[in-house]
Amino acid sequence: MLIEDLPAGLDARHPAEADHPRLLAVLDTWWGGLKGEAGSRERALLLPRLYLQHFTTTSLLVERDGREVAAFLIGFLSQTRPDTAYVHFVGVDPALHGQGVGRALYRAFFALARSRGRRYVECVTSPENTASRAFHTRLGFTPHAPKADYDGPGLGRVAFTLDLRADREPSPRPSP
Repeated sequence: MLIEDLPAGLDARHPAEADHPRLLAVLDTWWGGLKGEAGSRERALLLPRLYLQHFTTTSLLVERDGREVAAFLIGFLSQTRPDTAYVHFVGVDPALHGQGVGRALYRAFFALARSRGRRYVECVTSPENTASRAFHTRLGFTPHAPKADYDGPGLGRVAFTLDLRADREPSPRPSP
């Protein structure tokens, strides 16, 4: 089992390329239409098929009853920074919010990153996504100042860093 502390009825596995349409299908519903049509395009562009071709062993898919997408985490090990792992995109069915599914995904990714000799985990979220910002802070990530146009014109992001060697007390590190 890839993740041991999931609620009953949920199982985790590594995603496959064939899962791509299933993941795209949940994005708008799960994000509640955040930022309208532009937000929908932005989310779809954040999850190209190539992530399910090249980063499957560092990514996770949670399913309900083996068929319905319940959550996912797309992550990878940085090739440029050998001490760093990166969480690219995470989604949890809103019906499962508050049940520890997101936390379980991150803990599994943290364990994977540690096992591969990584010290830091980094991620970003949009400044408007206050729920994501609060979640990452609760997990122990250190937020950095918002960066305008981080992902292109009008696509600002808030970067986060977590020191895996600290017990929920992340050490300061310059923003990526």
